[in-house]
Amino acid sequence: MDELSQGLRISANLYACMLSDVSLRAPLEACGLLGGVGDLCLAVIPVTNALQSRVRFRMQPVEQLRAFLLLEGHGLSLLGIYHSHPAGPEGMSALDLAEAYYPEAAHLIWSPSGAGWECRCYRLLDGRALPVPLRVFQ
Repeated sequence: MDELSQGLRISANLYACMLSDVSLRAPLEACGLLGGVGDLCLAVIPVTNALQSRVRFRMQPVEQLRAFLLLEGHGLSLLGIYHSHPAGPEGMSALDLAEAYYPEAAHLIWSPSGAGWECRCYRLLDGRALPVPLRVFQ
């Protein structure tokens, strides 16, 4: 399987950490990094949204740097970037695509679904977001 079509694997506990972060920060956009090895996520690191916005995010630069150093210090690679769209859309917005500064990373978008939240995972190719699997395991 080529890397572009490859999704991510994440434990139910780490998935719950992301969900908690997204839920607690609503109605503002939440954001953070995922680190791991290959396609296996081993760390979720929430980062403050410096914009404190309901419709946009920008990671707080010092926290983002610390998160990258933490990943590096544990021998982990950047696997993904997550953020929420509390008011939609469900997928990546045009602004998300334009500001995707780490195109090699998976992009996970959380959006409201019924009474809860749903997470979708994407890989980027030629400025487009392609859905890929996000496998949650026990």
